[in-house]
Amino acid sequence: MGIIDKFNDAQRVVAEKSKTAAEVSNLKRKILYEEERIVEIFADIGKKYYKNPNDDPASFKILCDDIDTRRRRIKRMRYELNNIKGYKICPKCDAEVNDRFQFCGRCGARLPEIDDTDFTSLEPNDYYTESSNNVFNADSTIK
Repeated sequence: MGIIDKFNDAQRVVAEKSKTAAEVSNLKRKILYEEERIVEIFADIGKKYYKNPNDDPASFKILCDDIDTRRRRIKRMRYELNNIKGYKICPKCDAEVNDRFQFCGRCGARLPEIDDTDFTSLEPNDYYTESSNNVFNADSTIK
């Protein structure tokens, strides 16, 4: 193998790593946008309810459905992001598991695949946003 071949191989590796870094950055940006939009929708729900608490519940349902759609997008993008990084997150114990495995090495749970029918199901109504480092629990009661 000549020096030019080695140079070309190194150039390919650098280009591939650069592409991967761009994909990771793009996914993180999209996740952040969706999380910020969810927070805005929560504020819209609150404002709408404050102005007219007797409003038609269907109008609130539209906003809630929008939140659930965005949460599904975030779930899919996080899966893709972890896949780029080479691991999956266990849905039971949150362990990082090599993406080649189908079961968690810590708790034995089956690891989700993006093609699974239940992949788009959502966890309980806890909303974590990386931008604010806050968890919003939609099921909590005001005391």
